[in-house]
Amino acid sequence: MTIVNTPSPVDLLAETEELYREAAEDLVRARRKLSEGRVEEVKAAVQAVKDLKAALQLVMDERARIEKLRRTAGGIVHDFALDFDTARAEVGRRLARLRDAGCGG
Repeated sequence: MTIVNTPSPVDLLAETEELYREAAEDLVRARRKLSEGRVEEVKAAVQAVKDLKAALQLVMDERARIEKLRRTAGGIVHDFALDFDTARAEVGRRLARLRDAGCGG
């Protein structure tokens, strides 16, 4: 059996920070090349940074969507879980009190 080790959110954050650090270094190198007159390499570096930003945004959007689905499937609404068993018991208790009270007239 193969165990897949998925990164925790903290590890993902560290990896993302590393990607941004590398992208920043690429931009510094691209700026230096631009001052040397090597425009074609600069365009490639700028496009790589744009692609990285788009990919990271896609990942973050998907992560948020999946978390929302997990929360919904778990019965979590507006940052708290609905306890249907407790609600059902409370409704039953109140109905019993109404029955015991009779018509009241």
